[in-house]
Amino acid sequence: MNDTHSPDQPDVFPYLQLMHQHGGSDLFFSVGAPPHMKVEGHSQPVGQRVLKAGEVQQLAYQLMTQKQVAEFERDLEMNLAVSLQNAGRYRVNVYYQRGEVAMVMRLIKSQIPSFEALGLPVMLEKLAMQDRGLILVTGAAGSGKSTTLAAMLDFRNRHKSGHIVCIEDPIEFLHSHQRSIIDQREVGLDTHSFDDALRNVLREAPDVIMLGEIRDAATMQHALHYAETGHLCVATLHATSSSHAIERIARFFPDEARKQVLADVAHNLLAVIGQRLVPGIAQKRVVAVELMLGTPYIRDLIQRDELDELREATARAAEQGLQTFDQHLFALLEAGRIRLAEALKFADSRTDLSLKFKLERGFSVDDAELKVLRDG
Repeated sequence: MNDTHSPDQPDVFPYLQLMHQHGGSDLFFSVGAPPHMKVEGHSQPVGQRVLKAGEVQQLAYQLMTQKQVAEFERDLEMNLAVSLQNAGRYRVNVYYQRGEVAMVMRLIKSQIPSFEALGLPVMLEKLAMQDRGLILVTGAAGSGKSTTLAAMLDFRNRHKSGHIVCIEDPIEFLHSHQRSIIDQREVGLDTHSFDDALRNVLREAPDVIMLGEIRDAATMQHALHYAETGHLCVATLHATSSSHAIERIARFFPDEARKQVLADVAHNLLAVIGQRLVPGIAQKRVVAVELMLGTPYIRDLIQRDELDELREATARAAEQGLQTFDQHLFALLEAGRIRLAEALKFADSRTDLSLKFKLERGFSVDDAELKVLRDG
């Protein structure tokens, strides 16, 4: 990403103010459609006026330096960070589509929500304070992985001294130095590449290393090495569940390396935190969390490559702080925060959740759904 630019108030400014007012996260500008704003994961038009040919280019060029304009016209792609007084800091991606300039602006948040505000298990506070090991935050794109990671780092930053180094592409939350020194390295701005930053981070004497995302075997090897050498490594990984996360890690590597990789993961794993954002009753999305801690039994299952047993083992260890998605979805349903239909939609096992619902409530899911239809 190119250097942060701080232009005078551009024509895009009113849209940014509107996004702030509505708690939006992204703005989309594309010729032939009105500007769109994403709020709580849903995109909606901002007004009815359709953007005409050349208008998005004008908006985008106001945010760039002359050098950036020249680079964009040469490369047809541009990533930059923009800081606007009274409107915040944004990650901006400018590109071409159908011969016209298009642009997406994402708000980089400086206010980091607490675990309580996010509805995350209190166990994450304890995990954030660990001295060494590997913590993975998993989920689909847009499930709040980066937000959870930011909350964990912020908690540690406020409660424990040390050096936290974040390697990000791009930076999504801005941290300030508190009890810890927290350095955020953005690929393209503070380091030439993710690989360069990975190779050099141990020379920066970190206590905690945060990796924006693990995408390949090389990054995974670095993460395991950091944990092995006495550091706390936290990272995100695209996976649908804890067992899928471990399987995905194994598949980064050749088949002949699988046994050793699983042994390394078992030895270093502190936790896998899975997330799904579920539509809530109060129009706000609610996070459903799967928490698989690296207990001796969980580690043994991983080492023995019995990954299909992980969900059941997690379900049976609730007294140790572990929980499955279905257990948390039922708790959210009982608390009146989500509807039955959404709980079933996001469950790992609709059958298991339906059975628990019948045992606890005394009537079946089908009866409940009929009642919802009857009551309107």
